[in-house]
Amino acid sequence: MHSMKTFLALAIAVISLSEPLANDAVSDSDTALLQKASSYLNAIDTLQARFLQVDGRGGVAEGDLYVDRPGKMRLVYDPPTPVLIVADGAYVIYVDLELGEPSYLDIDDTPAGFLLKPNWAFSDDGVDVKEIVRQPGIIEITAAQSGGATSGELTFIFSEGPFELRQWRVKDAQSQEITVTLFETRTGLSLDPGLFIYEESDVFDDD
Repeated sequence: MHSMKTFLALAIAVISLSEPLANDAVSDSDTALLQKASSYLNAIDTLQARFLQVDGRGGVAEGDLYVDRPGKMRLVYDPPTPVLIVADGAYVIYVDLELGEPSYLDIDDTPAGFLLKPNWAFSDDGVDVKEIVRQPGIIEITAAQSGGATSGELTFIFSEGPFELRQWRVKDAQSQEITVTLFETRTGLSLDPGLFIYEESDVFDDD
């Protein structure tokens, strides 16, 4: 059975931080790439997509993702996965739909807070860029919040033509990775504000 931690892979990762890239290791082309990626992510106001989540043990889950930046996100997993995750701007709320019991975590203590900040850049003091990997048609940027072993680490995976966010990965303390792939992505939509408010009725609505 999947643990709560698996389903919070979009929102939580407890990791051992590696060293960030040294300033002299970042080339001019890397700097331009990081600026491009930051501008792309900051330009996302609202987003709706289907997602496919695969964990390191081969577990697979699908569902719908809604994002309203800053600070708000909703993940609705398809049956039989009994999970709902809501970020309301202050908390990330994990709900086991079978038990109907929500768990609240401060959004700033999760990678969700990193992803949903109103304005940020890979060059910010609070962001450590760990690695930049270029493959044919694909660019991977691994980054984490500075400041301690409980910060989350995310790898953003962009396509080059067009430049779009396609996947992200989260790594936990045991180096287990969760990969999330987005498809049918749409941005700039008008989303119902109620999507980002958790109410007990959600247990029944999304079951």
